[in-house]
Amino acid sequence: MNANKEKVVVVGAGLMGTGIAHAFASSGFNTLLVDTNAASLTNARASIEKILADGVRLGKVSDEKAQQSLANLLTCSDLSEAASGANWLVETVSEQLAVKKTVIAQAAPLLAPDAIIATNTSALSVTEIAASVDCSDRVIGMHFFNPVHKMKLVELVRGLATRDEVVARTRTLCEQIGKTSIVVNESPGLTTSRMSALLGNEAMWMLQEGTATAEDIDTALRLGFNHPMGPLELGDLTGWDTRLSVLRYLHQTLGEKFRPCPLIIKMVAAGRLGRKSGQGVYRYEEGKQVPGSGLKASAL
Repeated sequence: MNANKEKVVVVGAGLMGTGIAHAFASSGFNTLLVDTNAASLTNARASIEKILADGVRLGKVSDEKAQQSLANLLTCSDLSEAASGANWLVETVSEQLAVKKTVIAQAAPLLAPDAIIATNTSALSVTEIAASVDCSDRVIGMHFFNPVHKMKLVELVRGLATRDEVVARTRTLCEQIGKTSIVVNESPGLTTSRMSALLGNEAMWMLQEGTATAEDIDTALRLGFNHPMGPLELGDLTGWDTRLSVLRYLHQTLGEKFRPCPLIIKMVAAGRLGRKSGQGVYRYEEGKQVPGSGLKASAL
């Protein structure tokens, strides 16, 4: 690894953690990806290798840079070991407040004295997460978007105690990894998750009511509003379990308009979580959507 570069620890080797680790490693940062699940770490490294290999094949990345990016990346199952002396910690574990607080509380005393702690939450309170450590002024929300290697936006979220200097440093970090940042004051759902959750929930209500087919609802948003993918396709990509957690939190904090559609609850209970389970609103084979497989109201 490069001894002259800052050390970044990414906690959680799921879909988002994998993408975030790739972003840092490919931008020259010494990157440690941490997860207690060995299989998740193996899968994450394989995914990053594939992203880089595809970049080389398409002529977007040189073979030399791809190899250097992989050299910048280490995986680890021990958070305490990984966090020692790190300049940045980005946690991207499950959207559960208690889990995030535990991770940050464990890592914070081991980081470099001026290290910044970022949480990749899409809806939870940065202030509440920061309350788990004494250095709450160095905690910031850093909300990436999936797939990280294609999506340019990072939503930076100020907690109640977040210092201006921390915001400025994190914006510079975003520039260094090729991302554009926006800054929002803490609010349930931030800007993007709040709008996306409402749109996806309404699309599911329309599907449940038989207003239109899944394919036509998604086509309406793609072609009528120039969205890159429809709200039901996006829900399948994000995971309906994650969407349901966000909606329940927004319903609790912002009111009735965010009440989760019963169809989402039913799908999650049935294990139809989206791409990661092979079936959500649509069915997937080898990671690709099967044409004509959209859930129909008549099947509910």
